[in-house]
Amino acid sequence: MPLISVIIPVYNSELYIRKAINSVLEQPEDIEIIIIDDGSIDSSFSICENIANENKNIRILRHPDSKNHGRSATRNLGITNAKGNYIAFLDADDYYLPNRFKNDIELLKDESVDGVYNAISAHFYRDFTAIEREKLKLTTLKEVISPKNLFEKIGPIGHFGYFSGIGLTVKKSAFKKTGLFNQLLDVAEDTELWLKMALKINLKSGNISEPVAMRGVHNTNSSFRDKEMYIVNNLRMYESLLNWCFENKIDLKRIDLIWKKVWINRVLNDKKLNSDFIFWISNVVRHPSLLLLKRVYKTFPFFRRIKNMKFFKK
Repeated sequence: MPLISVIIPVYNSELYIRKAINSVLEQPEDIEIIIIDDGSIDSSFSICENIANENKNIRILRHPDSKNHGRSATRNLGITNAKGNYIAFLDADDYYLPNRFKNDIELLKDESVDGVYNAISAHFYRDFTAIEREKLKLTTLKEVISPKNLFEKIGPIGHFGYFSGIGLTVKKSAFKKTGLFNQLLDVAEDTELWLKMALKINLKSGNISEPVAMRGVHNTNSSFRDKEMYIVNNLRMYESLLNWCFENKIDLKRIDLIWKKVWINRVLNDKKLNSDFIFWISNVVRHPSLLLLKRVYKTFPFFRRIKNMKFFKK
């Protein structure tokens, strides 16, 4: 049984996928690479097949209909087929740095630790500004944070930074507590899952001062192309996370923070008064404990029409 299963979703990544795979093959640990082709129409699949033919530790999967199903469904297919004790992620346009897992493996020997997150940096495949380079120089948490306080401090809930999926190694058993990626989200599915992990499992900081992996930055990155898609999906994500928290009996103080984010994003999405009434009432009816929160009264739909948003800061 391999120690680590590295999940690589692939969609039209012929320019980058070889570098990504090779960066995993160069790691010294016992690793299986699970490549899931998400309906590529370029030469990605044939490149992966050629590499897999030379390495028995590589498996290539496809969706049953061989069509494009998106990042969540594709990663989930990889997770459910993984044989490793630990799961790690790598997008097809990213790559690992040497000794990516050395420190993680040591930390994960502690039975109380479910996952380890690390810093990453960026590799630019296009022209970039000084501001972009500085912003993406290190994606990390600003300080070592106790796992029990991670949810309140990690972005986008808190303001102490955030980690990327390619810097995360997590025990496969952790997904029994959090569930898999949300297939109803086009983007922000990773943010939702990392927040669930911060709420339900013990995530420990690894190397947060130096990168263990590089994010590929190019002109086709979705995060640089469609800001509107993120605005829409962020709201869906917070509303979904709210329901998940009630299903998993998350502390009401933490639900309060998500409720706050829901309403900030309803404003950003310019939701109408009618929609707000339905959302507010339906949630209070389904979850009466919400009435114990002051913020719930402050977000009653008529208050949402007040331009002064001071109550969001409390």
